[in-house]
Amino acid sequence: MIGRALLSTSHPVLAHVVATRRCNLACAYCSEFDGTSRPVPLDAMFERIDRLGDLGTAVITISGGEPLLHPDLDDIIRRVAATGAISGVITNGYLLGEERIRRLNGAGLDHLQISIDNVSPDDVSKKSLKVLDRKLQLLADHAEFHVNINSVVGGGVRHPEDALTIGRRAIALGFTSTVGIVHDRRGQLRPLTEEEVSVFEALMRFDKRNYSRFNQFQRNIASGRPNDWRCRAGARYLYVCEDGLVHYCSQQRGAPAIPLAEYTRADLRREFLSEKACAPNCTVSCVHQISFIDHWRAPQRKSALRLPVLEPEV
Repeated sequence: MIGRALLSTSHPVLAHVVATRRCNLACAYCSEFDGTSRPVPLDAMFERIDRLGDLGTAVITISGGEPLLHPDLDDIIRRVAATGAISGVITNGYLLGEERIRRLNGAGLDHLQISIDNVSPDDVSKKSLKVLDRKLQLLADHAEFHVNINSVVGGGVRHPEDALTIGRRAIALGFTSTVGIVHDRRGQLRPLTEEEVSVFEALMRFDKRNYSRFNQFQRNIASGRPNDWRCRAGARYLYVCEDGLVHYCSQQRGAPAIPLAEYTRADLRREFLSEKACAPNCTVSCVHQISFIDHWRAPQRKSALRLPVLEPEV
């Protein structure tokens, strides 16, 4: 994936595709769910995945809401594999059981991520280690795909030290461990307290193998310092909502808001160059990770930019 991304800037590296906005939980900090939406019809999901394949997307991750609520998730994962992309799912983990994990194996899933917010559930989040630990053990016993456990600090999390307990448990089970910094409802920076910084630094030392560890980005965020970077949302990273519109990310919905079916390589080129005002104080790590691939080679100025010749539209 990284090799393809370094070779050419003319295709998306990662797309997050919402399969349903509905979720079985209602975490107080989350702005990405509701309790009533119907799943996106399977034929519409197939059309979106095929279009992402036509654009050359390297990784297609199904998200929500809670994607395991989609009745045809296994077929969706198979369709991702048919494009040649790496398939991923982001889930709260509540609906995982041995049989469900085996179905994900059979569908050919490559990567699954669960975010766990605390050790014991509270009125902010029920995504707790106490509730999910049995699910994690089932994953360790039966999953044939990569599993990453993301813990969080900041944003008023009551017990920052919980993130250390969660990270240690993930490593003990053979998973990778990452840490995220809770942002506000527009994905913007909230500096960490001294205690939170201490926990964050300890977590960053846990596992050096993980692909997502761009430490300077995260350390600047933890210290309340803006980052000087070139956001490639809308070009190298795409967020496709349940209505099939392309947005910069989950926290910046509304731009460019173009239907994926109409999204072209000219749109990718435009957004590759487009400067995003929200970038300096952004904490959306998946966009950081993808944009960082191109950070060194292409300023957001047409006069200084050299892009490969765009392939003909499929």
